[in-house]
Order: sequence, then structure tokens, then C-alpha cells
Amino acid sequence: MNNNAIRTSSERGFSLLELMVSTVIALIVIGTALTAFMNGVEINDIATQVGDASQNLRSGVNLLQRDLMQTGRGIPTGGISIPLASGGATAIHRPPSNFAYFFDNTTSTTLTAVTTGAGKGPTIKGRTTDIVTLLMIDSILDECLPTGALQVNPSTATGAVPKLAADGSSFNVGPSTAWIAGDPVNAREPVKPGDLVLFTNPGGSTAIQTVTRVDASNVYFDAADPKDAFNFNQRGVTAGSITQLLGTQLTVQRVLMYTYYVDPASTTAPRLMRAANFSTGQALAGVIEDLELSYDLVDGVTNPTNVADLPYTAAGVTYSANLIRKANLHIGVRSETMSTKQRDYLRNHLTTVVSLRNLAFVDRYR
Repeated sequence: MNNNAIRTSSERGFSLLELMVSTVIALIVIGTALTAFMNGVEINDIATQVGDASQNLRSGVNLLQRDLMQTGRGIPTGGISIPLASGGATAIHRPPSNFAYFFDNTTSTTLTAVTTGAGKGPTIKGRTTDIVTLLMIDSILDECLPTGALQVNPSTATGAVPKLAADGSSFNVGPSTAWIAGDPVNAREPVKPGDLVLFTNPGGSTAIQTVTRVDASNVYFDAADPKDAFNFNQRGVTAGSITQLLGTQLTVQRVLMYTYYVDPASTTAPRLMRAANFSTGQALAGVIEDLELSYDLVDGVTNPTNVADLPYTAAGVTYSANLIRKANLHIGVRSETMSTKQRDYLRNHLTTVVSLRNLAFVDRYR
């Protein structure tokens, strides 16, 4: 046998055709693997974006639903009296501060548990958004005292008892200093500047004031003070102020006010905001593209539904916010970032109905 022939045959290697076939097969395998990998990345991206949008919905809606359910807790059925323009009062500012809105103290005599605001929010993607302001009593603070809500006596009262100043500009809590100090351990926040205080006399008449200063035993309501951003502390008016309640023992409670709105500061990534009283709003969720609320009313006759704004007039009858029994809520959100596969944001919408249980409550034993 020729050894040179055997060596030549074994060293010949692959032919060009074999190399091309093997290269094509390798490219097909690699291409399939890359396609599967890219599909996996895109599916993961979509799942992340959907989860992101859903989380935005949950975080924003849960707190709004809770506050809607608590709305009206302890608030008088007719609302809280406010300084009236007819009595010489100037405008009452409405949160948030960057909207430059006002509560109605011209045609309305009270601040109701719900103040609607259809279309008063910023326009996002061509759609106007709503705002809503909710009121409730801080019943947790009342638990600081064994007797519940603080009772404040006229300035002429004797002894170590809580007393209201003769002009209503402040009150001394006497021995009930726990009412001011609160109890942080049990989530009872101390009374502080910017808080709202409700005064109620035995006849049910009310007045609201903004706390401007606090010390160990006194709460102050300085007039024309920057901390009274609402402008509630107008004691010189002849209707709707603390001045009209002087001379009797008053019940004093803290009022919680929450305003929900879409932040107009960033139209590229608008956030759902919650402002407590007149403080700077806290971002709850983003990115919000739609916030709509409507209300179902109960008057025992017509019972209008899906009313966008109040007061509402139909067939010669005017309905106030005191008749609200349900809020119909719609929130639309999108993902924070764009989907790489769809080249667009992923969106999610939620529509729900919330019963305003405190406004619907009827004491059938009374």
C-alpha cells in the first residue's frame, strides 16, 4: 500500500460545499436561539410594564377608595359654616395651591363633606381631569382624652378648664394638654400649624379655623397669617366665623381635608397627588393619564346618577353634595417606560364604585 496516498486522503479536510452547509446550519441554530432570546426579553419587558401599570393603579386607587369611604365622618349633615362674602369675608382658597381655585363662600354658606371639581384638573392627552376635596373628622385625636372630643368653655369660665379667648383668636386646653401633644406611638399626630379645627356649639352651629401657632397649652388662630392659606381665620365678618359662636361651651375637633388631583407640573409623567389640608401634595402613583369622578345622589324621588359636578340642578330641583351616596371612579394609567416590542406605552384602566358610607348613614334609632 502507498503510504503517501493514505496520508493525502486523511489530510484533505472538508470540501467547500461541506463548509457552506455546516455554516448555514450553524447560522440557523444561532438565529433561532437569538430569536427565542429576543422574544423572551420582549415578553419579560411587557410583563414588567403591565406589572408597573397595575401597581400604579393599586397604589393610587387604594388610598383614594379608603378616603372616599371615610368621607363625611363626623361632619355635620349640612356641612361646616365658612366666612361668608355677604358678611364681609374675602375669598376662601381651595387646595391645591398651584391651581388658584376657591371654595364658594358667595352662593354657599357651608363647606360640604365633598367638594367636586369636574374638569378642574390639567388636560392630559386631550382629556381634562377632575379634582375632589374630602372632609372628615380626626376621631383618633379625640381618643387622647377619656371624655372624647375636647370641650372648650367661654373666656369667663372659672377654674382650670379649657377656655376660648374672648375674641376667639385662641384657646387654652387647661389640663387637657394631651389633646395638643397627641400620641405618636398610637398614630395620633400632635396639633400643629396648618391643621383645621372645627367648633360646634350645643345648637349645632359650626365654624372652622386654621391653626397658626401652638405651644404646650394653647392653640392660636392668627388672622391674616401665612399659615392660614385657606383664609378661614376671618373673625371680623358678621356671618360664618368663630365670632358668632362666642359665649357658649364648644366642642373642638380636628378636621382632615384631602384633595386628590393630577399634578400638572409634568405633562410627560403626570402623577396622582393627595394634598392634606393646604400642604404640598404627595405623589401616590404615576403615570396618570385620566382621573374622572361622578356621583350618584339619593333624594328619595329622582335619585340622579353619574352627576359630574355639584351643586346640580335638574327639573327645577337643586341637589347639593350632601346627597351623594356613591362615587363612580375611573383612573387611567400608563407604564413608566415604553415597551420595546410595541414601541408604545402599555396602559391600564380601572373603573369602580365606592360607597360614601358616612354620608349614607342614617341613625334609625333617633
